[in-house]
Amino acid sequence: MASTFPNAERKTLGYDVDEVERFLEDARRAYTANDSSPAIEAAKIRATAFSMKKGGYSTAHVDAALERLEDAFAAREREREIAEVGQKAWYAEARTKASDVVARLERPDGQRFHRVSFLGTGYHPKDVDAFAKRLAGYFRDGKPLSLTEVRSVVFRPKHGGYREAQVDALLDAVVEVMLAVR
Repeated sequence: MASTFPNAERKTLGYDVDEVERFLEDARRAYTANDSSPAIEAAKIRATAFSMKKGGYSTAHVDAALERLEDAFAAREREREIAEVGQKAWYAEARTKASDVVARLERPDGQRFHRVSFLGTGYHPKDVDAFAKRLAGYFRDGKPLSLTEVRSVVFRPKHGGYREAQVDALLDAVVEVMLAVR
């Protein structure tokens, strides 16, 4: 039987093959269904996680496929929304979301997000603030920044760092805006 993706080496962790295949089948069904509210949306694809197993599917290959899948679902969602509310309303919503993102990005270094307690671990504020400046450059000045860079950014852990959930929510909003204006 042919596999959908290359497998990781036998002793190397990869994504659980059965979970990936089930998810892809659900995504195929959702994409081909003529349903105005599909069971799977771009945001769900972005938040998908799989168990790790030795010899599972190559994480790099699956992650790249998930990005393409998210792009396809986002394009379809955009088309449906534009058909429903009109292009002006669609772009107005994207602009509103973008201005909310920019407002967060313009906060001073060290104050962009709430912090976890000094005993807890969050994202390193210096890493997040440096990336926030790149994001601000993208939104304010049109500096180049790819969806892949936003989706794959990694921050070092730090005791007393920024709350991961808040940073991740902002990154999700950035991806949504970038997909909306493609």
